[in-house]
Amino acid sequence: MPSITSTTLLSALAGAVSVAAHGHVRNIVINGVSYQGYDPTSMPYMQNPPKVVGWTASNTDNGFVAPDAFGSGDIICHKSATNAGGHAVVAAGDKVFIQWDTWPESHHGPVIDYLANCGDAGCESVDKTTLEFFKIDEVGLVDGTSAPGVWGSDQLIANNNSWLVEIPSNIKPGFYVLRHEIIALHSAGQANGAQNYPQCFNLQVTGSGTATPAGVLGTKLYTATDPGILANIYTSPVTYKIPGPALIEGAASIKQSSSAITSSASAITGSASAPAAVATTTSNAAAATTTAAAGSSAVPTAASSSSAPAAVKTSASASAAPAASSTSTRPRPTGCASAKKRRHARDLAKH
Repeated sequence: MPSITSTTLLSALAGAVSVAAHGHVRNIVINGVSYQGYDPTSMPYMQNPPKVVGWTASNTDNGFVAPDAFGSGDIICHKSATNAGGHAVVAAGDKVFIQWDTWPESHHGPVIDYLANCGDAGCESVDKTTLEFFKIDEVGLVDGTSAPGVWGSDQLIANNNSWLVEIPSNIKPGFYVLRHEIIALHSAGQANGAQNYPQCFNLQVTGSGTATPAGVLGTKLYTATDPGILANIYTSPVTYKIPGPALIEGAASIKQSSSAITSSASAITGSASAPAAVATTTSNAAAATTTAAAGSSAVPTAASSSSAPAAVKTSASASAAPAASSTSTRPRPTGCASAKKRRHARDLAKH
């Protein structure tokens, strides 16, 4: 029987492995400017977390939303998600580079992107249950010759855990939530086995487009028995139908090649000459005026060498506060881990 010390060590190692087994979006990049996403594994424990463009979520274990929760608000932007305090500006037709911290090879599945119009009040205060999402990008089964196949998620991993999505050039200017999602299908052959990992980001889209595509409420995007949700990927040849509504007219599928990813994100490696700018709003988000906020700890740092990076905007009601270290004890996360890593943890616990 293992000692108390060994058991404690085993538990700690298992927790560390499980939190690394899945992932979350670390940041998004638009025209060389990096905007910080929400980190569910650290920001909930900060006394004053930074203001970011990613929606908050309570999945501190980097966990998922199961099919039995598709009718709840958790499927919209992840578990107990709340509005992001700021938004990034992007022109219709531009690309958004989405960088995950990690993604496990065993979690094969589609990568899907949606937009939802927030209205004139902006996305910082919109009721998520009213958002109607339309699909702008999807990559599912790439090669089903042999099980489990090659998937959109495999392309993401091959490109340094990153993804490119283009904002349709015909979209009407306004405030939108970008909903980015991976659906892991490694256990989807059984009821309630699919794992959805949705994440949301606030955008202000500029341009001269006029399209206002019809959308679907987040709680109506999928059902637990959709062919793309209840699916066995371990029979050859693999076949698959991506769930959710059809792509809108004007959606542009980007070839997720390493060259495209590298080209889009090349400015990330450049030296930052200025932090992103901040704007506050008075009556509503549409009337925002931009003011420089060099050195503000409440906004992400520009990763571009340009002297005039795009702006991150925040509502006047949200107070800027620097990031602080955790003041609470962090609970041990739970989740799935590879058998190999679990065996390694047990071996360490014996010593």
